[in-house]
Amino acid sequence: MLDVLEVFTTVAVGVMVGVEFSVAFVINPILNALPGDSGQLGRAHGGRMLGAVMPVWYITSLALVAVWAIAGRHHPGTGLVVTAGALLAVSVIMSVLLLVPINNRGKTWTPENRPADWKQQMNRWDRLHYVRVAVIIAAFTLLVTALA
Repeated sequence: MLDVLEVFTTVAVGVMVGVEFSVAFVINPILNALPGDSGQLGRAHGGRMLGAVMPVWYITSLALVAVWAIAGRHHPGTGLVVTAGALLAVSVIMSVLLLVPINNRGKTWTPENRPADWKQQMNRWDRLHYVRVAVIIAAFTLLVTALA
């Protein structure tokens, strides 16, 4: 049963990493290159859509890692799993304190009501998101290593 939990958790975290990596290095660069207001409208829609899904995914991933760490506490690699859990906790804290407030503002913006500094706020979100992606990639790498 522990094997199933380990694989399921690793896949769930891995897919989350893939989505967040795609947002950082594929989706947002595409949106930023669109003409006119299309990019800003796309980011607002993405903020609404992913803003509803990602909190559940982050918390569920963290909970799965915690269960894995507890259930597998006597197995090799537990230290790696605990460290991965700590990194996922950092990503959740970063999200709540730094990224979600910007996202909550951005998802309501339209070309008519966005603030003058909306691009600077999106650039700040992007920079913080790059750090968060690095953190969750590190957590995923530790989980994969713990499986080996």
